[in-house]
Amino acid sequence: MRIRVLPILALPLLLAACATPQQRAERMQAEMAEAVVTFGPACSQLGYTPNSDPWRECVLQLSNRDEARRYGPSYYGGYGPRGWRGGGFWGPYW
Repeated sequence: MRIRVLPILALPLLLAACATPQQRAERMQAEMAEAVVTFGPACSQLGYTPNSDPWRECVLQLSNRDEARRYGPSYYGGYGPRGWRGGGFWGPYW
């Protein structure tokens, strides 16, 4: 079972490795544009001046927080709704 799944999981990684620097830059710009559309209004409502450095930082922070919630904890643990979750090879630290 795992042998059949491995090529399916490896395909996106191989395709990403084949991307040129220009393609990666375009993808990053598209992701940032999406984050601005999604989180920009919230940062403006929080009092940040649109298109200022603090506003951009707010957009990035909200985007990162949303991504962390969406994809959950990493293998190595991290912070969550209730504080440090621990993790890694030995599991949670409590």
